[in-house]
Amino acid sequence: MSKTDTTDTTDAPDATPAPGDEAAGADLSTAPREETIGGPTLGVVGWIRWFWRQLTSMRVALILLFLLSLGAVPGSLIPQSSADEMKVADFKKAHETLTPLYEKLQLFDVYSSVWFSAIYILLFVSLIGCIVPRTWQFVGQLRGLPPGAPKRLTRLPAYTTWRTEAAPEEVHEAALAVLKGRRFRARTAGDAVAAEKGYLREAGNLLFHLALIVMLVAFAWGQLFKSEGGKLVVEGDGFSNTLTQYDDFKSGSQFGVDELEPFNFTLDSFTGTYEKSGPQRGTPRTFEAAVTYTQGDGTDKKAVIRVNEPLKVGDSKIYLIAHGYAPVVTVRDGQGKIVYHGAVPLLPIDNNITSTGAIKVMDGYRDKNGDKEQLGFKAFFVPTFAGAGKGSMFSQFPALDFPVMALTGYHGSLRVDSGLPQNVYQLDTSKMTQFKVDGGTGVAQRMRPGDDMILPDGAGSITFEKEIKEWASFQVSQQPGNGLALSGAVAAIAGLTGSLFIQRRRIWVRAVRGEDGTTVVEMAGLGRSESAKLPEELADLAVALTAQAPQAPEPAEAEAEASEGVEK
Repeated sequence: MSKTDTTDTTDAPDATPAPGDEAAGADLSTAPREETIGGPTLGVVGWIRWFWRQLTSMRVALILLFLLSLGAVPGSLIPQSSADEMKVADFKKAHETLTPLYEKLQLFDVYSSVWFSAIYILLFVSLIGCIVPRTWQFVGQLRGLPPGAPKRLTRLPAYTTWRTEAAPEEVHEAALAVLKGRRFRARTAGDAVAAEKGYLREAGNLLFHLALIVMLVAFAWGQLFKSEGGKLVVEGDGFSNTLTQYDDFKSGSQFGVDELEPFNFTLDSFTGTYEKSGPQRGTPRTFEAAVTYTQGDGTDKKAVIRVNEPLKVGDSKIYLIAHGYAPVVTVRDGQGKIVYHGAVPLLPIDNNITSTGAIKVMDGYRDKNGDKEQLGFKAFFVPTFAGAGKGSMFSQFPALDFPVMALTGYHGSLRVDSGLPQNVYQLDTSKMTQFKVDGGTGVAQRMRPGDDMILPDGAGSITFEKEIKEWASFQVSQQPGNGLALSGAVAAIAGLTGSLFIQRRRIWVRAVRGEDGTTVVEMAGLGRSESAKLPEELADLAVALTAQAPQAPEPAEAEAEASEGVEK
């Protein structure tokens, strides 16, 4: 080849593009063309158009996307009412100065706040307003043909030329075959072949923005139709997926109770093992719940639920989120009649499952005079006690190696009939009198499995049975938008990959008969953006084309060959 030029000459004094050159480059863009509106002539309609153009610009869409991600930060750092109201209450008690400010800014309900919803809706509108015109323009370009060659191919960033003895028609035919073989859309336009490739770049760009809309829709769908509830289940007990069975339940504004998946399950057993030595001592190694579940009117099925391995029943997922102990106790009145017997779930307060709770005897108990009364006991339980005189009564290990329970008894009114909601794990002692007991501290007694605490004045007794059950806490959730969000995320990654790594470019091949009778072949390329691969691709295409239209010898070489032939 006689010339190969891959240098961008747009800054050179003579590099002013011809009109045809400008059109060829401008057509590569599918972005909406901006119109300049003069300030003094803006009216109401003009300002509306200006605002709409700003809102649907890529720059504003990126700003709104950044604000949306920035707005989610306080939702991750500050406890949210939709996730855990108890943590919100604890936070408010610990930060009395910040609480009024956070409440005004709706930082305890970030994802349902006015400002977060405004960003969300503006981003949604911006993306739609950006995608629709770009899509129509892209469809129009897909239906169109590659534009004809500019008048001066030498002005394009990648350029090469050579002479060949093949006729121009043969060169054009060979160029069409080579370009179509490389998956270019090609056609003959005048004295040149025009080809274009890389449409998937803009398709990837549109797919990315469409995927963002899908994820926004999935987020809104999930917030409106989601449901989430928690339930603590003791070994041997069961749960039915009805609203009254939940310990706590939250749902979206459009969720109906009749949409709860019909199923029930029984906690057969809970298995927990822990690291016994080393720096990770006490860390769970096995943490699983064996359950028997039934969906609708179906047959019983066995399953094991582990952390991050939920049980899926229909559209619901059952997650294992917590674990603890439920000592079995028996309460008798002064005549020895059993007035309470059962496992009492206690809530852990540290990683070694030191637990606290309450035992409430609300019905069936009568004092020594035969009057109805209620009993209450504050319970403090440790699965592994260090031993008397060895520090405070906190568990040393989460397994049941040396279980001890401390009980403090009360009698009177539990106030369960006051109409006010009570925490089942806390005891309201405002209308109760504390028992004085023998042993222990005089008001509380440490007990081992099998021990009894005798209440004074013939009030009865409480027995810490040798059986200690375990409980597991489950979260049952329905998130209808999760699958849609996952599809949107995968599509966004695919679209972003295409828009980043695929380059849209055009190639022109012009072949004209020269004065000396040989054909002058020119090849040039133009990309949507600067790329080092465009000159390489053009060189590769030129090599493939020269195999069909080989380079003719230079005039001096031709004369020398002719003279050699005469001499011979």
